[in-house]
Amino acid sequence: MRALVTGGSSGIGAAASVRLAEAALARGEQAMIAVAGHEANDRQQEVVGTIRGMGGTAIALTGNLGDPAVPSRLVGDTVEAFGGLDALVANAGVANPAPLNDVSLEDWDEMFAVNLRGAWLLAKASFAHLQASGGAACFTSSMSGQLPHAGSGPYSPTKAALTLMAQTFALEWAPDGVRVNVVSPGMTRTAMTEKMYLDPDVKAAREAIIPLHRIGDPLDIANVIEFLVSPLAGYVTGQDICVDGGFSKSILSHIPGRPSSK
Repeated sequence: MRALVTGGSSGIGAAASVRLAEAALARGEQAMIAVAGHEANDRQQEVVGTIRGMGGTAIALTGNLGDPAVPSRLVGDTVEAFGGLDALVANAGVANPAPLNDVSLEDWDEMFAVNLRGAWLLAKASFAHLQASGGAACFTSSMSGQLPHAGSGPYSPTKAALTLMAQTFALEWAPDGVRVNVVSPGMTRTAMTEKMYLDPDVKAAREAIIPLHRIGDPLDIANVIEFLVSPLAGYVTGQDICVDGGFSKSILSHIPGRPSSK
């Protein structure tokens, strides 16, 4: 398994990097993971060290996906180091919540540049290598890309567009044997959201409305990513799997007076 994981320094990306390596080694494959982050930091080195400690190969790459030159460089550096590419995990993203009326042009452009254009350029740069290996790509979208989320600023629009872009790639690349899928996390505890969950009232209120009654862990998402790029998902493409503990399918149960399961 030769994989490039963007946003790999922490949260879902870090969990996915380690999970991909673990699963590859369990299958008796080499595990070669490029852990890409915005900038070099200790967390990125911890992920790289964990993979190496398992017996895999890992490299640390850096770059701002808002820079149009960075995606192709990340792919090129991965292919140069590993001799090819079996999986692209386009996981990096940024968020800057605000009412749409209050969003500046600069913030709008930055979020679309990273969340959408960066993923598009990663895919374009990866295609020939994934075609050669019969590989797969997985894009990290969001529950907020499936449903409008007031106050999220451009985040929901970027994720909705990302999902449709990935599914379009799935159709266009299918004749070449390259699979493309999407994972849409729900409420998940990561470094980006940790401050919110330190408030016990907020945490309890959120858990109460999730059918499984718990906040997601990055590993919950990483397990689905690993499945989608693994041989087990060999007949799965163009799908958007929402990993949210059942929350997005529970909307009607919140209507007062409606029947409930309890």
